[in-house]
Amino acid sequence: MVEIGPYVHRYVEETKAALSDPALGEGIAKVLAVLLEARAHDRTIYFFGNGGSASTASHFVVDIGKATIRGDGRRFRCVALVDNVESVTAWANDAEYASVFSEQLATLARAGDVAWGISGSGNSPNVLKAMEVAKRLGLRTIGLTGMGGGRLKEMVEIPIVVASRSMQHIEDVHLLLGHLLTAYLRDEAPAPPR
Repeated sequence: MVEIGPYVHRYVEETKAALSDPALGEGIAKVLAVLLEARAHDRTIYFFGNGGSASTASHFVVDIGKATIRGDGRRFRCVALVDNVESVTAWANDAEYASVFSEQLATLARAGDVAWGISGSGNSPNVLKAMEVAKRLGLRTIGLTGMGGGRLKEMVEIPIVVASRSMQHIEDVHLLLGHLLTAYLRDEAPAPPR
């Protein structure tokens, strides 16, 4: 039998250390304000990322779009740009992979909507290009990242940077923050008007 106990303990402690950064709470508070404003004004929140961050983007859409419904009040309008496989592959094939999110935003987004990019490194070219388009179109911008924030940290209105250089811990914290936001929006945030 493999003795995994010490490794499990170390992994959990490293994840807890990444979660203990007070900047996470400050960033989440700013994000909550943007999300509540988006819901109040019927704006769309666009989530996107690559690899594990792509699945996090889809996960956020399900949780924030569905698990926060309260009565018959206003809902969050959420779209995961990673889920439109036909558009992603068409833009990747016909233009370049760096355009797969920016071109969708150019078609769908309106001023006042929200672009939420997720990149563990903060340097994913397609996330950065999408943020350039989002800013040009007048969208609010949120970046969820790690490893010091990369270029994404400097491009967005609200950067949330996980204080870790381990992609596994960064992605763990990203998912936990999504669940925290969802739970708060469901349980604590003011109920939306009917």
